[in-house]
Amino acid sequence: MALTWTAYQQHGWEQFSETVRHELIHAWQYHEFGDADHGATFTRWTDRLDTSQYCKRFTTPQWWLVCEDCGGRIPRYRCSKTVRNPEQYSCSKCGGGIRVEEDNGH
Repeated sequence: MALTWTAYQQHGWEQFSETVRHELIHAWQYHEFGDADHGATFTRWTDRLDTSQYCKRFTTPQWWLVCEDCGGRIPRYRCSKTVRNPEQYSCSKCGGGIRVEEDNGH
């Protein structure tokens, strides 16, 4: 998670602080379970931390992880292991294969 002054200035305190709370849930999930998603463990905390399941993007992702079976799309902003080696991963929703698409804006 990276926080920038520019994002704060562009989106204001309410949106910025909601996004921080959202991302902190993901950080907790990763610490506790080694993975982070928007499933049941995430949803359990959204009301308590006054945040939503999905938050507004502050920047355009450079890549998209796309499931070849269900078509699910996950944004990626950094060249992670999954972006570099998608054949080693599968969709967390349906188990389908993953391919990487570059964002058209980059």
